[in-house]
Amino acid sequence: MGRTSDAREKILGAAHSLIELRGYSALGVAEICKAAGVPKGSFYYFFESKEALALAVMDEHWATQLHDWTRILRDDAEPLDRLRRLFEATEARQLAGQQTCGTVSGCLFGNLTLEMSNQTEAIRERLQQIFDVQVDLVDKVIIEAQERGEVGVPDTREAARSVVAQLEGQVLFAKLYNDTRRLAPMWSNTLALLGARPVAH
Repeated sequence: MGRTSDAREKILGAAHSLIELRGYSALGVAEICKAAGVPKGSFYYFFESKEALALAVMDEHWATQLHDWTRILRDDAEPLDRLRRLFEATEARQLAGQQTCGTVSGCLFGNLTLEMSNQTEAIRERLQQIFDVQVDLVDKVIIEAQERGEVGVPDTREAARSVVAQLEGQVLFAKLYNDTRRLAPMWSNTLALLGARPVAH
């Protein structure tokens, strides 16, 4: 009982919500199963450990986020306009989360980086991989903008790292202050980082 086709999805969904709300370390398997409405035995049928569950939650979250980032950043719009849309989508997602649960949840990957990167090698490696892909996607956009003479940076890859770091940092402040208005400076800060001028839209 509980090993139905949707038990794994229920566990993943409950774990995702609880990790966003409370973090990874404080959670126990029993609490996750209770929130999911499945027997504890179902957990170990699908996941060999809590770490394996965390990795599965990260992979599922990343699949959705990667789809969104790719759709936005590989659009036919001008490069800086695409980058601006990424920031707008991030702000909208944090605002929607706040309206749903009353608090700004922040970035799942940023939260886990702060909590777990020095404790669990498998999670640290997966987080590195995720952030590296984010930097790759932003780098391609910055290269396009550089070729069009819209930005001036000595190293597009390092500029992309700075943009992703700035995005994570502003989301972190929004979580800390539980205030999505902390996200408002993201775009102007990014333009300053890239030595760019605002794109008319």
